Amino acid sequence: MSQQIITPHILRRVIQCFFLFFCLFIGFRLFQHFMWATGQSSVFVAKPPSVEAFLPISALMAAKQFILRHKWDMVHPAGLTLFFAFIWMSLLFRKSFCGYICPVGFASNLVEQLGRKFGLQKELPVKVERILAAPKYILLAGFAYFILIKMSARQIESFLTLPYNYVADSKMLAFFISPSATTLIILASITVSSLFIRNFWCRFLCPYGALLGLCSTFSPTAIKRNPEACISCGKCRKICPSAIHVDERELVHSPDCIGCTECVGVCPVPDCLTTSFFNKKTPVAIIAVGCICVLLLFYGIAVFTGHWYSDAPPHIIQKFHMMIFNK
Repeated sequence: MSQQIITPHILRRVIQCFFLFFCLFIGFRLFQHFMWATGQSSVFVAKPPSVEAFLPISALMAAKQFILRHKWDMVHPAGLTLFFAFIWMSLLFRKSFCGYICPVGFASNLVEQLGRKFGLQKELPVKVERILAAPKYILLAGFAYFILIKMSARQIESFLTLPYNYVADSKMLAFFISPSATTLIILASITVSSLFIRNFWCRFLCPYGALLGLCSTFSPTAIKRNPEACISCGKCRKICPSAIHVDERELVHSPDCIGCTECVGVCPVPDCLTTSFFNKKTPVAIIAVGCICVLLLFYGIAVFTGHWYSDAPPHIIQKFHMMIFNK
């Protein structure tokens, strides 16, 4: 098909929709697993390993344990696999996890588009953006300090084998099934903020995005702008989900860049904005295809080597669920 049909925006939306429906599917399977594990259903449903991607704190602990003791966490093995996959995505193809896979990022994009449609979106001064970006780095620094510095390998191993960690994904599910009033207020506030300030959560509050952004500073992938061809229309700047001033840079290599290539797709001048990999011009789809290939590679290796499915017996899983949820 021609480039006019398969634009960066369409390609991105197709991938985002696929992962959104996949997350909804595994969420439903987790609910079925939860019903069985808590004795509310007699039908056994295994936990879908992919839900462990939503346990980044446990994965960070498991990563430290693996580095120090060369021991793979088999309570949430898929979580550690996906954690490393997302890190490598960022090292190679920028924050492509945020740009193509994360369902929260997709939801934030949709709210942003709604705000733009009604003319609510506001562009913040650079200094204000930098101040607002501080919380996500503070949160990341806090997690890094307590997990990577304060916690010993023995403490981490002890936590990873606690009954609570075995049911952490179910606790996460229960949190969203029955949210407190405070949770609903916070979610509503973030949603409303995103109507006025594009991708408020992703840009200013998400510590996972902050980690991946720092990793992406080592990425060989970037967006290049030809200043001689640029007509200063500002379309790239307006479309950028991270509000990066693309029209003022010759090389977009910011830790906030999610590799969505929306700027390349909207640019009216051929070859004014291009995608580069190791300083060589590449097809615009390289980031989208690259991040999916990394994900599939890590998944395939994990399944082949036995590092995808938890080795916890079903009766142990049910025992811990009964212990924690049926008090």
